[in-house]
Parts: sequence; C-alpha cells; structure tokens
Amino acid sequence: MDAETVHHRRWIILGIMSLSLVITLLNNVTVNVALPELSKDLDADNTELQWIMDAYVVVFGGLLLVMGALGDRFGRKHALLIGLAIVGLVSALTAQYATSSEQVIGARAMMGLGAALVMPATLSVIVVVFPPEERGKAVGVWVGMAGVGAPIGLLVGGWAVESFDWRAVFWINPPIIALAMILSIVLVPNSKDERETPMDPVGALLSVGALGSILYAIIEGPSLGWTSKEVVALGSVGMILTFIFIQWERRTEHPMLPIEFFQNRGFSLGLIAITLAFFVMFSFMFTQMLHFQLVRERSAFEAALRFLPLPLGLMPMAANSDRFCERFGNNNVVSFGLFLIGAAMMIFTTVGVESEYWTLAVIFFLVGMGMGLTMAPSTTMVMDSIPHDKAGVGSATNDASREVGGAFGIAIVGSAVNEIYQRRMVVPEGLESHSSVVSESFPAAIRIGGELLAQGNSLGLELIENAKFAFVEGMTGAAAVSAIVAVLNAILVKLYMPSR
Repeated sequence: MDAETVHHRRWIILGIMSLSLVITLLNNVTVNVALPELSKDLDADNTELQWIMDAYVVVFGGLLLVMGALGDRFGRKHALLIGLAIVGLVSALTAQYATSSEQVIGARAMMGLGAALVMPATLSVIVVVFPPEERGKAVGVWVGMAGVGAPIGLLVGGWAVESFDWRAVFWINPPIIALAMILSIVLVPNSKDERETPMDPVGALLSVGALGSILYAIIEGPSLGWTSKEVVALGSVGMILTFIFIQWERRTEHPMLPIEFFQNRGFSLGLIAITLAFFVMFSFMFTQMLHFQLVRERSAFEAALRFLPLPLGLMPMAANSDRFCERFGNNNVVSFGLFLIGAAMMIFTTVGVESEYWTLAVIFFLVGMGMGLTMAPSTTMVMDSIPHDKAGVGSATNDASREVGGAFGIAIVGSAVNEIYQRRMVVPEGLESHSSVVSESFPAAIRIGGELLAQGNSLGLELIENAKFAFVEGMTGAAAVSAIVAVLNAILVKLYMPSR
C-alpha cells in the first residue's frame, strides 16, 4: 500500500483502530456486570468470581510490553488481526460451551492475551499513519474512544444481562470483531521495525514476571491484606524483577524497552500523568457502581446510564486538546486537566445519601473534561518521544501505565473506603450475630438487611440505612485521597513537563 493511499485513508484507519480499541476496553468491564448471574448459573464462589475479573487484567497487563514488541518486529497489522481473532473466537466458544467457572476464567485469560496484542497495535498504527502536525488530533480521538470504552461496556453489559443472560456478554464480541477484522484486512497498512532488530527474550520474560506479579499483588492486596505473606511476596518479586529488567535493558545490545527513553521528560512525565489520572478515574468508577446499585438501588443498566456525563465531557476535550496545547503549552493543559479532576473530587466529598443526581452529573462531567485534557496530550507526548520503530513498545508502555494506575486506584481507594466504612458502621442492637459480616462488607450488610425485611424484621431497614450512611462516608472520605493525588500530579506536571 503506497504512502499516498495511506494518507488519504488515515481518518478511516483511525476509525477502525478506535473500534478495535473499544472492543478491548468493553471486555475489561462488561463481565463485571454479569458476575451475579455467573455466580448463580455456574455456582461460582467469591474467589472464582474474583479470578473471572482478574484473569483478564493480569494477563493483559503482564503481556503488554511483549506483545507491543512482537508487533514492532513482525508487523502491527498482523498483531492486531491475531489479537482480534483470539478475542472473537474465545468469546464465541465461551458463550456457546462454557459450563463451569474454571472454563470462564481460562477464557478470560485468553481474551486478555488477545487484547494485549490489539491495544498497543491500535495506537502504534495511528502514530505511524498520521503526520506530526495531525498526530495530536488523532491521538486525542483515540483517547476519547478509550474514555468511552468503559462506560459503554457498563451500558452494554447491563443491557445484555438484563435482556438475556451472562452468555450475551460474550456474544457481543464476535460480530463487532468480524467487522473490525474485515475493515483492517482491506484498509489498514502493515508497518513494522524496518531494521528488523532482534527480539529480547530475556527482557520479555522479565517484563511479564514483573508486571504480572505487581498487578496481581495490587489486585489481591485489599482482600488478602497488604501485609499478608502472599501480597508481600508477590510485590517483592515484582519489584526485584523490575530492577533486574532495568539492569538487563541497560546492558543488552537490543533492548525491548530502551531505558534511555525515560531520560526524556516528555516520555516519563507523560507516563506519570497517565498513571495517576487513571488511579483517580478507575477508583471513582469502581465506587460509583456500588453507590448507584446498592445505595441508590438502581439496576446495572440504570447505573451505567448515569455515567454518561463522563464521556460527554471527555470526548470533546480530548479531540480538541491539540489546539489547546498549541496555544497554552502541554504542561499547562495537562496541569489544568488534573486540577479539574482534583476539584471534582473535592466537590464529591460533600455528597451525601440524599444528594440529587445533578450534583453527581456535574462531577462526572468535570472528571471527563479533566481526563480528556490530561490523557490526550500526555499520550501524544509519550509517543512523540520515541522512534517509529519502537511505536508498539511505546504504546504498550503507555497502556501498562493505565493498567497499573487503575489497579492501584481501585486497590488503595477501595481499602480506604472499607477502612472508613468499618469505623462508621453501627450494627443495630439485636443483630450482634451478624456483626462481623456486616461490619466488614457493605454488600453483605445490604443483602442481610433485605433478607431481614423480607422476614418482617424491622431491624433490617435500620441495618440498611446504617450501612448506606457508612459506605457514603467511606466513599466521600476516600475521594479526598483522589483529590490530593490529582492536585500533586498537577503541580508536578506544571513544574517539570515540557511545554512543547
């Protein structure tokens, strides 16, 4: 495919890459909505349900760097098509044949592998296809679609489960993936490292071990305890492997991820901004699904609808961030976006059980605007800091920073919510036998309260009201942590991120 044809098709290619990106992000959240149905139909316990969620994230995050490097070496279009095929085929087989939680866990792990091939390929193709003067706009659109992916996933997952059953969550993928594959085969050019630099198998293994161990330790920290042997051991292994990986990449002749990239302030500050922005966003979305479903008693679909102000704020800001950056400078735009997120989180600390939805809608909209102004310029800066022959690895590093930041956000903010909830929770007199369960778990308190009400026991209503109050106190208290993270990030970016 000649360069002139590619240039004429560049916006169509951006649309195809955006569609492929949304597929990977849909799978990150749609299954969360289906967990209650999976629990009933497959008789899955809490550990198995946790693994159904975590298998995708751990495999996806752990393999990102390796799959990005494979795309650079053997062709980004090939990586994209193979990844899409894996996700589509495994989804169809799971929807049709899965009869146990173990099969669903295995399927989710395989889908994570496929997604790890797809996501770095989408951004690296965009960076190669677009000229420098249009790259900021194109990356802004990509970031906008990335921001839409999670809310759309919640909407689609909620609709599928309520209209059909949990299998519909997996049936969504094949037709969309088939369309994306056909369009990619016909219209997307292949690109790769023309120098055919040798692979770095040692670096690849070290990156998988380091990222996988760190992600798993972060995810399991809240449930097993941050000082438990398993979490401490996994976290330690992850940190040791990270240190060894850095030393190896410095010494090897053909490193998978050249460490000197991090000496570029645009690259390193862009990654830090992305990591901490996703720390706030993922933790906020995590608490809000519980808030809308258990405190405000909405269905999964109704809860997802209430997230829509977030992408409505995010998309226009991300798509136009390149113009803002030209006028005001990257550091000022990203810093302002982070201050917007911090301000939204501070407003959120005033929310109560009876607060009107419009207050929450404004908060969601402000968070979306802040994310759009933060993510698009930061991602552009990361990708502009590296040569085209490393575009896949650069994209994978960008994606890994999202995953690690999001996992940390959910784990740390989730732990803060639980800590405040346990302190604030008052168990009604007469329910001492349930004290340990309802004091530790907000969903369990709501469930037990509902069972008591069904039996005609009025203490159930008091238990539910006390649990809702304690959870909202924890949720708003933890929002202060997110606000502090966002504001400190904003100051760091303002002072040290390059303006151009």
